[in-house]
Amino acid sequence: MPATTQRVLSIIPPMTQLNTPYPSTAYLTGFLRSRGIDAVQEDLALALVLRLLSKQGLQQVAEQVAKIPPKLQSPAVQCFAEHQDRYLATIAPVIAFLQGRDTTLAHRVVSRTYLPEGPRFASLDVYVDDEGGDPLGWAFGALGLTDRAKHLATLYLNDLADVLRDAVDERFEFVRYAESLAASQPSFDPLADALAAEPSLVDDLLAQLTLAAVERHRPDVVLLSVPFPGSVYAAFRIAQTIKARHPQIKTVLGGGFVNTELRELAEPRVFDHVDFVTLDAGERPLLALLEHLRGERGASRLVRTFARDEATREVRYINMMEADIAFAEVGTPTWDGLPLDRYLSLLDMLNPMHRLWSDGRWNKLTVAHGCYWKKCSFCDVNLDYIGRYEGASASVLADRIDAIVAETGQTGFHFVDEAAPPKALKALAHELIERNTDISWWGNVRFEKTFTPDLASLMADSGCIAISGGLEVASDRLLELMKKGVSVEQVARVTKAFSDAGILVHAYLMYGFPTQTVQDTVDALEYVRQLFENGCIQSGFFHRFVCTVHSPVGKNPEDYGVTLLPLPESDFARNDVGFVDPTGVDHDALGDCLKKAIYNYMHGIGLEDDVRMWFPFKVPKTTVKRDKIARALQQKH
Repeated sequence: MPATTQRVLSIIPPMTQLNTPYPSTAYLTGFLRSRGIDAVQEDLALALVLRLLSKQGLQQVAEQVAKIPPKLQSPAVQCFAEHQDRYLATIAPVIAFLQGRDTTLAHRVVSRTYLPEGPRFASLDVYVDDEGGDPLGWAFGALGLTDRAKHLATLYLNDLADVLRDAVDERFEFVRYAESLAASQPSFDPLADALAAEPSLVDDLLAQLTLAAVERHRPDVVLLSVPFPGSVYAAFRIAQTIKARHPQIKTVLGGGFVNTELRELAEPRVFDHVDFVTLDAGERPLLALLEHLRGERGASRLVRTFARDEATREVRYINMMEADIAFAEVGTPTWDGLPLDRYLSLLDMLNPMHRLWSDGRWNKLTVAHGCYWKKCSFCDVNLDYIGRYEGASASVLADRIDAIVAETGQTGFHFVDEAAPPKALKALAHELIERNTDISWWGNVRFEKTFTPDLASLMADSGCIAISGGLEVASDRLLELMKKGVSVEQVARVTKAFSDAGILVHAYLMYGFPTQTVQDTVDALEYVRQLFENGCIQSGFFHRFVCTVHSPVGKNPEDYGVTLLPLPESDFARNDVGFVDPTGVDHDALGDCLKKAIYNYMHGIGLEDDVRMWFPFKVPKTTVKRDKIARALQQKH
């Protein structure tokens, strides 16, 4: 089969994002087309949600709800049953509003009389002030009508997601769909049992969408990109559907989940559904695989590919050493074939940085492959997506940006690097300004001293609107232990430079790192309070530390004062690993307090108070002076 007649269909399986396409298929499709291969793509995650959240879809949901005795209905299902007619009447207008096709509906939505309000709307109660005033006034002000409406409409969709979970498919969620079947799951049994079970309404609709996509494109090869555990089950359902109806089509599994959790895959049942599983950057393995399927390359010359030996039913890992495609030569991603006007602009969390993740359609682009630092002890620095650092020239990146804007008509970009290199951002900013390229962009960086006030201003002039970065545990002792390569004072000066340039700054924060004490946690919160107080950061979020088998902590736990718990025998997924920290700190209890504190700090509440107020139990007084950050900001950058 000549390359020109070999058609490849890349699929985004449920669930990823609803506001913008997950970029993996755009990258693969653009690359394959640059090599003369007939490549197309489909977003079945969006297609499934739009099918479910339609009048026809909700009528089918209502039929399922009617089968549940009222006494056994959850609050969300009870609300749906009681207001079924209103849901059926409002779903199409709400979807059109969130797609930007009917913005005037905002006036009716904010009236609070148009949409049926289920349990998710109870979250608004926490916003009511002491005088019983406008519950969303603090968040959106007097003029934020459209944003208020988006938030209310998102709560409405979340109520419907709860109905789908409680009445149709207990695994259903907009993001973490059936996640427990795959995440760090040592056995394939739970996934195999789910795939063998009677299909739910969600499964049936996904099968219909899958067969329709196959009929439209008539592919020879289908690529299933699974970035998260919450997209694995649906990917296997898609593969199962294809194999049942079109067994001649070859199916290939890849993506972020595979690259982190299936590196030691030995489960032969996986290959009842997919023919091949590839690891790491997909360009070189796919070229080799497509050559193999055309009869131009033997199976022994595949690259980073798992396959099943049909004679012995054993899983083989085949990896002929062959150079990866240079980052500068992977081509320009293309969104051709994806319904860019049908994505949903949601406003779920009122955190200003998290809003960028769910609101608006962003073109996702990578400034460089991998991480130039690759030392952080909590990170999977041994894996290709971080460990192999490679860049491209500013002119190549600007050419890609120009091509993407011309194709999509959208000028918003999210640079999805693990940590965008400052030298590359500086060169790109100069290139964008020189070309008069008018875009808005945001991305993730390390808060290192290279980001001077001058560079921050340059980035802002080139269109940078927001920057996120890892402060992790705001403790110099722990930052040194985790090899972060920054200090708290340095982070303060860098984030202040970004803020002064008009760039929104979000800090990724961590708790529960090995040997972190209660004193460390209280001191870290004091540093965070001061960063907000001094206008260094406007947004933040605390994550619980998770030890992975690929990180330095997972590989050398003794260096971090912890003992790993034994992992079960595994022939499927392997990633998270438990550990014993001799400090014995109850990080879960502390974490609840940290999240409450930062939520309030983002809204200017409690910044003058002692941080101990956020803990309902006794904690030690902070050892950090209250003017520590203010003094650091007075020092030269």
